[in-house]
Amino acid sequence: MPSVEGMSVVPLFHRALGGAGKPPLIVLHGLLGSSRNWQTTGADLAVGREVWALDLRNHGKSPHDPVMSYAAMADDVLGWMDTQGLGEVELMGHSMGGKVAMLLACRHPHRVRGLVIVDIAPRTYSSQAHRAELTAMMELNLGTLQSRGEAELRFEARVAEWAMRKFLVTNLDRTEDGQGWRWQVNLPVLAAALPELDGNPLTPADRYAGPVQVIAGGKSRYVRDEDHAAIRTHFPNATIAVIAEAGHNPHMETRTEFVRAVTVE
Repeated sequence: MPSVEGMSVVPLFHRALGGAGKPPLIVLHGLLGSSRNWQTTGADLAVGREVWALDLRNHGKSPHDPVMSYAAMADDVLGWMDTQGLGEVELMGHSMGGKVAMLLACRHPHRVRGLVIVDIAPRTYSSQAHRAELTAMMELNLGTLQSRGEAELRFEARVAEWAMRKFLVTNLDRTEDGQGWRWQVNLPVLAAALPELDGNPLTPADRYAGPVQVIAGGKSRYVRDEDHAAIRTHFPNATIAVIAEAGHNPHMETRTEFVRAVTVE
């Protein structure tokens, strides 16, 4: 269906993670992630919320589309909210999903009652690491692949971190005939869109005055001390919490501390 901005809205796949009837919390994953990565943490968060985790376009079980921009992704989320009959929600976004959530909140503040941003800031990042990961994925010979474990071994020369190799292969899925492997993510489109995805989707005029919680990993460089001023410029009511032992994925690496930080009123 068409969007208000003239782009085609992609009907997003979602997982309902618990808390039916409570105030809705929508969770948006990062680049090369999916709703699958949030199943355990999302269920923990469902104590006081109805938690929905979405697959953004070109990721997980959501459809592929040649357009890959923050405006398009934000429009998809709004379209999904309309389909579900959700007028106002709390948004949580990690990394790329955090940028989608920032943009949606700034441009449609009446639809967002609160925002949780996980280990990302409103600035431009280097594409170097993501470019290497996407290249390794595109160069993997799926025709001879026997298992996800074998894919991890093949990635060793290109992807240094063990945890990242395991994360990347979560995007592998069996072909329909069950005899081979395919990538769930739309690798060519994501690779072409990297400059935009690593950029800052916000303009200097973008503001969201509602409650915002930024949760950063103490071992991550995605949210630096010098980013705090920009965060508070766009989000004047933001609080910034650092989980000292976490890296870029505090919701997985330090799940208990992360859930405790989010659920504190």
